[in-house]
Parts: sequence; C-alpha cells; structure tokens
Amino acid sequence: MYTERPSTRVPGAVLWSVTAREPGRGAPVAASARPAARSGTGDPAAEAGQDVLPDGCMDLVWSGGRLLVAGPDTRAHASDPLPAGAAALGIRLPPGAAPVLLGVPADALRDARPELADVWGTRAARPWADAVAEGGSAALEHRVAALLAERGGRPRETTVVAGLAARATPAADIADRLGVTPRTLHRRSLAAFGYGPRTLGRVLRLQRVLPLLDAGLALADVAQRAGYADQPHLSREVRALTGRSPAALAAGRAGAAASA
Repeated sequence: MYTERPSTRVPGAVLWSVTAREPGRGAPVAASARPAARSGTGDPAAEAGQDVLPDGCMDLVWSGGRLLVAGPDTRAHASDPLPAGAAALGIRLPPGAAPVLLGVPADALRDARPELADVWGTRAARPWADAVAEGGSAALEHRVAALLAERGGRPRETTVVAGLAARATPAADIADRLGVTPRTLHRRSLAAFGYGPRTLGRVLRLQRVLPLLDAGLALADVAQRAGYADQPHLSREVRALTGRSPAALAAGRAGAAASA
C-alpha cells in the first residue's frame, strides 16, 4: 500500500511510504527510490510497481536498511519489487531544494540512486541512517527541516524558475526576468534542478499529463489542457520522457489501478 502526505515542516515537500503486500494479496510493490507517480495519495501506479517517471524532484529514501538519494530523472526509471511485507519511506523535495540540503549540485546526481553515505561520506551519513531506522518518517522530516533551515532554505530563484518553466516560458524570457544571461540561467538550472530550464519545463508539463490520463480524457484534450501544441507534440514528449506512447502509459496506469 502506498500513501503520501504534505510535510508540515518542509515547504513543498511530501512524505511517502509504501508497504509490499503479502503473497496472494495483490500486485507487487516497487522498491524504487521514489514512488512511480505523483498524482495523488494512494496512487495505484506507485503501489503496483510502475516505472518512476521524471518529475523534477529529488528524494531521500529509506529502503532495505539503506538511506538513498534519488536524483533528478530525465527518463523513466525501472524499479524492482519489494519483498513481501517489506516497507520503504521517503521525503520528496520540491525542485531546487535537495541541492541546498545535500550541498551537491543536482546534475551530479542526475538519473542516479546513490546511498547518502556515497554523497556525504559514512561519518556524516550514519547519524541520519540511524535516526531514520529508529524514528521513521518523522525523524527524516525533522532532520531535513533542520538542515534546510540552517542552510537558508530553498532559494526563491529556484521557485521562480520552476514556476515559469512549468508554464513553458522561453528560457530567454526567464533569464530576462531574473536579470541574468541565458548561459548563466542554464548553469544555475543544472545545479538546482539537474537540467536546463527547457528540460525542466518538459518534465513538469509531463506531471500535468498524468492526472489527465488517469481521468480518461481523450488524448487531444490532454494535449490541449497540458499545454502541448497538438496531440503529436504530446505523443513525442511523452514517449521521449517515459519510453511509452500516451495511450500505452494510460493503459498501464489504468491496469495498475485495477489490480491495486
């Protein structure tokens, strides 16, 4: 079973947990470093072990006795089933927050799932792993909130860039808004999000597609509501980011919902 809730201590973050069902009680659950989709609490696609799709976020994940970092994805990330009865939990940080927390540029972790000890070193990471092993989600949330506050929190600039990119604002216009050159914007975006503003916008727009597919809308309507030029544009972008056509993605998510 998969559940999530907004963090009360880390603005824009989401706490999530997943527990694998016992044999004979439904579909296997992904042992992914983050759940498969972000469209709502108890998402059946996440519970059924679908691929993790790009969302512009980074997660800290406790799974199998290890504390992992899920870097920003540029493509669908395959996940393995958890053993029956096993559980995983994590905190999903909004775009631009994790590099401040970790002290590492996001592009250094792009499409990667390292242990926190490999990012910080064993001495610095061990107290975090011990705390989460003992206190679960509450301990993870507490430590993330405290360290983010100590380091100044999520920069306002990243919030502005993410918001403009999500609305398909051209990179040159975003740079003008911030008073920087397009080259500087691209460099800062790589460090904050793991990719440039154009790719960030594509990833965030994909997240608008998922609930529309789940609602069963016609693909032409999905394209129009999510801000694509037309249905072929939607198809190209979804296939590039997920490896599947919109119809196949919708069918897979519907199948996951039916088996959950």
